[in-house]
Amino acid sequence: MGRCPFNPDLKSNTMDTMQIKEKNRQFTGPHKIELENWISCAPFEKLLGIKIIKAENGKATLTMPFLYQLAQGGGLVHGGAIVTLADTSVAMAIKSIVLNGSRFGTISLNSEFLAPVTKGILTANANVKLLENRMIQGISSVFNEDKKKVMTFSAMFKLAKDAKVLSGLN
Repeated sequence: MGRCPFNPDLKSNTMDTMQIKEKNRQFTGPHKIELENWISCAPFEKLLGIKIIKAENGKATLTMPFLYQLAQGGGLVHGGAIVTLADTSVAMAIKSIVLNGSRFGTISLNSEFLAPVTKGILTANANVKLLENRMIQGISSVFNEDKKKVMTFSAMFKLAKDAKVLSGLN
């Protein structure tokens, strides 16, 4: 049975839990994040190889390559990576309709996997709809490189009280 490289042999691990916590504490945040632009990828999204193709008028298209690091044990793209692509596509669609610096967050999401992904570049197409009480509904469809739909995604986001929606989009 394989083990993760971090701890290949539990018997040889000489650090106790407290030592590990102390050693990693310096890396656990909080972190100050400065994005290149309002609509740009955050560090986690860059780690996954996500690219923003377009984001405008409440719609966004993003891509993500199937990197070796995104594989689960069976050799498929890990479902969490695909969900991240879809969630990020909705977030970029939202950023296209709110003023720079507006805060918002995912409050619920649902994903339905339709087909496994074994290779290539995934594309997520998202659109958003502004609802009442600072709520935004987002939908994203993820396709493989053969244009076959591999996942559908829906989410609800909430805008912060001080967030500003661009005029004409209410």
